[in-house]
Amino acid sequence: MAEPIISTSNLELYYGKFKALHGINLSFEKNQISALIGPSGCGKSTFLRCLNRMNDLIDGVTITGTVLLNSKNIYSPKTNLVELRKKVGMVFQQPNPFPFSVYDNVTYGLKISGMRDKSQLDQVVEKSLRQAAVWDEVKDNLYDNALSFSGGQQQRICIARVLATSPSVILMDEPTSALDPISSAKIEDTLMDLKKEYTIIIVTHNLQQASRISDKTAFFMQGKVVEYEQTTKMFTNPENKQTEDYVSGRFG
Repeated sequence: MAEPIISTSNLELYYGKFKALHGINLSFEKNQISALIGPSGCGKSTFLRCLNRMNDLIDGVTITGTVLLNSKNIYSPKTNLVELRKKVGMVFQQPNPFPFSVYDNVTYGLKISGMRDKSQLDQVVEKSLRQAAVWDEVKDNLYDNALSFSGGQQQRICIARVLATSPSVILMDEPTSALDPISSAKIEDTLMDLKKEYTIIIVTHNLQQASRISDKTAFFMQGKVVEYEQTTKMFTNPENKQTEDYVSGRFG
């Protein structure tokens, strides 16, 4: 079996005294899309944010256990958070481009890292926007404010912004839930292409989406992983009765 690119071992998270995650053991392989499903408040987004230490920004959070990225513990005191978040990029539920041009959105992380060469930046902008399947729609308007584009285009600009820093892993927290079906389908198609180069972990409420695009699915309930399996197996022949009830729509 291939070495996982990112894995968690006995990961637990507390908000104050409330235990939100209970001993999560999951591993994610390269060039796969893994979906995290489960009812609202089951811990899937909290878990996702552990993978690039976004929960560090919340007061009163305690995290125990380990998260390994390429066999290195990201919760080590030596971890450079800026570098970590370049390697493990994140796309949020609501499109959140910065209020400046498309070009400046995509180059933001590179400029912070000190890249100033205009021809290099131009190349990265085109490559990232092409990978995010939005280049043809924005190439003539790269210096327009990113907020002037449609929601679906804004979300793909946000994906391009993540891609520009050459991540290994892309985390997505319900990236299509605020979008119309046509924009959602474009993003799903984009993700299927992107997994050739990246590892993608996506939280989704949309079970059809999980079944369409993911290789593996983890089903969360009350801060625990009930089942983690190949997606086709989970949706056709789950091991666990709770999983079966959830994927067949009996609750959730």
